[in-house]
Amino acid sequence: MIFQTKTKLLASAALALAMSANMVSADTIRFWTTEEQPERLAKQQEMAAQFEAATGTAVEVIPVTESDLGTRATAAFAAGDLPDVIYHPLQYALPWAEAGILDTDAATEVVEGLGEGTFAPGPLAMAAVDGGVASVPVDGWTQMIVYRADKFAEAGLEPPTSYANVIAALEALHNPPEMYGFVAATKVDENFMSQVLEHVFLANGVSPVDVNGAADLDLAATTEVLEFYKAIAEASPPGELFWQQSRELYFAGQAAMIIWSPFILDELAGLRDSAPPTINDDPTSSELASKTGIVTNFSGPSNPDGAAWGDVRYFGITNDADTDLAMDFVKFSMDEGYTQTLSIAPEGKFPVRRGTADEPAKFSEAWAMLPVGVDRKAPLGELYAQSMIDEIVGGLDVAQRWGVAEGQLGLASKMINSQVINRVVRQYIDGEIDAAAAVAAMNEQLGAIE
Repeated sequence: MIFQTKTKLLASAALALAMSANMVSADTIRFWTTEEQPERLAKQQEMAAQFEAATGTAVEVIPVTESDLGTRATAAFAAGDLPDVIYHPLQYALPWAEAGILDTDAATEVVEGLGEGTFAPGPLAMAAVDGGVASVPVDGWTQMIVYRADKFAEAGLEPPTSYANVIAALEALHNPPEMYGFVAATKVDENFMSQVLEHVFLANGVSPVDVNGAADLDLAATTEVLEFYKAIAEASPPGELFWQQSRELYFAGQAAMIIWSPFILDELAGLRDSAPPTINDDPTSSELASKTGIVTNFSGPSNPDGAAWGDVRYFGITNDADTDLAMDFVKFSMDEGYTQTLSIAPEGKFPVRRGTADEPAKFSEAWAMLPVGVDRKAPLGELYAQSMIDEIVGGLDVAQRWGVAEGQLGLASKMINSQVINRVVRQYIDGEIDAAAAVAAMNEQLGAIE
């Protein structure tokens, strides 16, 4: 009896000592983030502090320039010195999983624990591996057709959800120089043109890759893409056009439609002095925002379901991680801390996790009320109608990119970066070659890329 009592006392003392040691010297994990701007970094450090307060685990937030992320991760992997968690873009998810950098079982367990059904299906599909996901989707954005909803309504037009609807709007609204039907991307050395074209090709179900690698573009479907792009280019101003002209003309009330990222949403509402709407004499006015509609998913004649072009970011748990602590941090960042995660830049961080099983719209609703803007702040939910907020978030359900489903994202990225498609499409819209020659030229040049 005395022996048992002494044993209990010794055990209690040991436990107290261990707890005291843990309190003095908390566990620490390392987190690499590409969100390195000072304001965004501060928000992540604040979330790390919240996690430490809740769990006792400290998080060292380490900024990494996105262009350096691939080489740094490869070097750290070789040295056995990867951080516990990496915030990374889509292009690294599958290659890092194949290389052994990512712990896909841990990521899958996090998603299953949070509830797979609470995530947008598009971002999960983009990171899919056998039996689960390579990384945990965090946030994303979808490219948008931004259009003058007031002009569409006046003319009795349907929203620009298809090639056909866009063409109908061009015929009704194109009246230069007062109003251009579109401002298409035509500057071949700008990534903006590459991004817009990928969206337009995806909308008609056309891709330059399949599961085996490079794939010939379908002549009939690609001809439809070319004819559509020529139509919107002919309804655009002359010159070398990219994001700058499209925004300026739309802000001046001289464009019926443009394609842009959601980072235009705060500027559109007069919240950024460096890019003010000029549709009236008040650069802080939200008038243009009130007259604007957006479409994220649109379709071509060969692909009635259409597509949205999405950019998604992920939390990757590495194979060098303290797995349990890393999983806890990711779960926290996607649950109790998720609104804080989205607040880093709400206009470009749409919630890929809409809510919880008990509150399915919890995070979508919270996101809509997060302030956006630079020189002035206001929530998107106060600037735009709920139907538009739903469209913004809903695009991630069907978001796509070339090569993701086929396991050929790396090859597709090389094809895009080569700007072959930009150059050949520009030759076609300038009348230098016909559609058949354009398709043949793209097939030949893209097929030579390895």
